[in-house]
Amino acid sequence: MKRKNSKRINNLREMVVSTRPEICPERAVIVTKAYQEFYNQPMGILRAKALEKILSEMSIYILPGELLVGNHSSKLRAAPVFPEFDVNFLEKEMSEFNKRSGDMFEIDDENKSKLAEIVPFWKGRTIKDYNHAMWTEENKLSGQNYVNVIDNEWNLENSDGHISVDYPKLINFGLSSIIFDAKKKLSLLDIAEPEELKKKYFYESVIIVAKAVIKFAHRFAELAKLEALNENDPSRRLELERIAEICGRVPEFPARNYYEALQSLWFVQLAIQIDGNGHSVSIGRFDQFLYPFYKSDIASKTLTEDEVFELTQMFWIKLSSLTKLRSWSQTRLNAGYPMFQNLTIGGQKPNGEDACNELTFLCLDVTESLKLFQPTFTARVHKQSPRKYLKRCTELIKQGLGMPSFFNDEVIIPALINRGVEVEDARNYSMVGCVEPGVQGKWGGRYGACLFILPKCLELALYDGKDPRTGIQLCSGNGDLSTFTSYQELFDAYEKQVKYYVRQHVIRDNIQDLVWEKYLPTPLISCLVSDCMERGKEIKEGGAVYDYTGGQTGGIANVANSLAAIKKLVFEEKKITGAELKKYLENNFEGIEGEKVRQMLINKAPKYGNDDEYVDSIAREAFSVLLKEVSKYHNTRYGRGPIGGSFHHSTASVAANVPWGMVTGATPDGRKAYTPLADTESPTHFTDLNGPTAIVLSASRLEHILESGGAILNLKFSPIVFENGENLEKLIDLIRTYFDLDGMEIQINVISADKLRNAQKNPEKYKDLLIRVAGYSAYFVDLDPLIQNDIIERTENMLV
Repeated sequence: MKRKNSKRINNLREMVVSTRPEICPERAVIVTKAYQEFYNQPMGILRAKALEKILSEMSIYILPGELLVGNHSSKLRAAPVFPEFDVNFLEKEMSEFNKRSGDMFEIDDENKSKLAEIVPFWKGRTIKDYNHAMWTEENKLSGQNYVNVIDNEWNLENSDGHISVDYPKLINFGLSSIIFDAKKKLSLLDIAEPEELKKKYFYESVIIVAKAVIKFAHRFAELAKLEALNENDPSRRLELERIAEICGRVPEFPARNYYEALQSLWFVQLAIQIDGNGHSVSIGRFDQFLYPFYKSDIASKTLTEDEVFELTQMFWIKLSSLTKLRSWSQTRLNAGYPMFQNLTIGGQKPNGEDACNELTFLCLDVTESLKLFQPTFTARVHKQSPRKYLKRCTELIKQGLGMPSFFNDEVIIPALINRGVEVEDARNYSMVGCVEPGVQGKWGGRYGACLFILPKCLELALYDGKDPRTGIQLCSGNGDLSTFTSYQELFDAYEKQVKYYVRQHVIRDNIQDLVWEKYLPTPLISCLVSDCMERGKEIKEGGAVYDYTGGQTGGIANVANSLAAIKKLVFEEKKITGAELKKYLENNFEGIEGEKVRQMLINKAPKYGNDDEYVDSIAREAFSVLLKEVSKYHNTRYGRGPIGGSFHHSTASVAANVPWGMVTGATPDGRKAYTPLADTESPTHFTDLNGPTAIVLSASRLEHILESGGAILNLKFSPIVFENGENLEKLIDLIRTYFDLDGMEIQINVISADKLRNAQKNPEKYKDLLIRVAGYSAYFVDLDPLIQNDIIERTENMLV
C-alpha cells in the first residue's frame, strides 16, 4: 500500500531540494581558535577538544515541524569548512564558488572575510601541506598536474570516512557505556610504560568526545524546551517537549524505542561529519539493527506503522540536508554534491538466513516517497532473496531513481573471506562508500585511496613509458607501438607501467596514512569500532579488527578495446602497422585518412560489452594485472593488530572518467584525445551493440573474486521498456543472470536521453530529477554539463 506524505514531510523535503547550498565559515573559525588554544596538547587530545569546542559553540536550530533534530552548520544545506585539510583552494576559488558550472555555493562578502582571516594561520600546517612535503619527486610527478596516472589529492582536502561505525552498540548501550569503559581502562594503565602512556591519551580523548556529543544533544534538549514554552500550537508543543525529553536521554543512554534509536544514530552520524569531513560516512545495515526497535514498538503500539514511516522519512531528509565543499578540481571527480552516506538493506543474516523483514520494505517505501539523493541506497541480493523483495526494488528503478543499486552476496562474501574476513562477519557486510563492502563496527581500513587511471598506463606503454602530453618519462618502457613485434611484447610493456605506478600509488597512500595517524586522530570513530577500545589504539594505529586500503579505477573498456584492436588489426590481420597507428594516435586521427583509421578501430575490432570472449578475456587479464599487483603491498597498519593490512581495488570511479579523459590522449579503441574514458567497468559509449544481456555476460568475466574493494556496472534503459509490466520480471531475471555468473554489482538508470536534454535546457523544471552518476545518485541539473553529456551518451538499452 502506497502511503501519502504528510504535509510536514513535503514541507521539509521541499526545503532541502529548494535551498541553494551556501558556505558556512562557523566551524572553520572555531576549529582555528581550538588549534591556537590547545596547540601544546597531544594531537588526540587537541582534536577531541576541538570537536568539543565546535559542538559547544556552533549555531543550533530546530526546523519547523521536524521531529529529528541536529544541524550540520548555521543554515540548512550550508557547507562547513575544514581548514585543517587545505586552505589553498579557498584562497584561489573564493570568488568563483557561486559561478561554477556545477555544484555551486553561495557566499557573501562577510563570510569571505571570515575565511580570509583564518587562512594565514593554516599556511604550511594542513594535511595537504604535510603530504606534499613527504612525497618523493617521482611520486609527485606520477600524479595530478603531471603524468596523472594516480590522484589522491581529493582525499588530501578531505578526511577519510568510508566507515560504518558500530551503531548497534551505540543505540543499545549509549555513549555513557563508552565513557565508563574508557575510565575503567584508564584506571588500569601503568603509564610508566610508553605504550600504556599512549593509551592514556587515547582513552582521555574518547571521554572528551563522548561527553561533547552528549552535551551537543543536551543543547537541543534545552532549545526544544525553550521553543515549547513559546509554541502556541498544542500539538507542536507536545512534539517539542518530547524532543527535549529524547535529546536529554540519547545518545547518552540506551535507546528505548525506534524514535530514540533514530535520534541517537543521527546525533553521532552528524558529529562524525562535523568532526572529520569524511567521504562516505555510512549507516550500515539499517533494516537489521533497527528492526528489534521497530518490531517492539509496533507490537506494543508505542508507534504506528505510519509514525515509523514518517520518522524514517525524517531521517532520510536529515541525511539529504548535509553538503560538502570541495575544490573545483575535486568537484569534477565527485559531481552533484554527493555525501555517499550508504544505507544497506536485505542480504543475509550472519547465520546465512535471508535477512529481509518489514523494515526492509519500509525503507524501500520511504525512498520511493521522497526521491532524495541521500542516503545512497544499497540492496543486497543472494540466491534465496525473495522475489517480492526484488520486485519492489525494481519498481523503484522503474521510476528513474537510480536506486537501489544491487550487490551480490554470492560474490562479495567469498571475496571478503578470501581477504581473511570471518564467515559470519563477511555475511554481515554493508556498503561503506559508493560500492565498497565493509563489516560495520569492525572495519578500520579506508577506501579513499588513489584514483588510478588504467588507460593512462596503456598510453604510456605505447610511447616507451613517456607521457606524450607532458614529455615526462618516469618508468622507461619496453619500446613503443612502432617497435613491438608481438601482442605479448605490448602486453608486457603495459604490465610494466601498471606495476610501476601501483608502487607509486602505494607510496602515496602510505604517506597519507602516516600523516593522518600523526595529525588527524579520530577518537569518536575509533571508540565505535572494535577492537580500538580493547587495544587502546586509534583506527590509524591499527585498532580495528579488519583493515584494508582500497583505491579506485575505471576505463577498463578503453584498455580492453585498445589492446584487442592492436592484437587483431596490427598483429593478426595486419590491416595497419604499429608505426602507422602510432602516427594517427599522435595526430588525434586528424584528416580524412585519420578518420578512416579511427572508424576501422571502432568497427572492425571487437568491443567489450558484446559477449565476445576475444575482447572480454583481454579485459579480464588487463584488469587482473592491477588487482593482483596491488594486493602484494601492505598498508601502515600491517602487523599492528588488524586482520589484513593489504591493498585491494574497486571500480568506484565516481564521475572521474570525464576529467581522467582530459589528461589521456587518443587511444587505439578509436577514442579521440582528451574525451571521457569509459566509466567503472561499463562498456564504452556506443560500442555495446548486443543489448543488456551481452553487457552483463562480458562484465561477469572479470575476476570479481579479487575485487573485494567493490565493483560498479552501469546500465541505462529507456522508460519505454517498462511500459510493459512484464519487463520488470525480465529485469529481475537479468540481475539474477548476472549474479549467477558471478557479477558483483549492477545499478540502473531508467531515463531517456531526450528528457535529460530537456533538463539541460530547462533546469528550473527538473530541479529534483534524480540520475545515477556512478556509485551514487544526484540531481541532474546540479551536475557540470560535461558530466551531464557523459550520462546522456550512455547506451539506452531495451529488454527483449
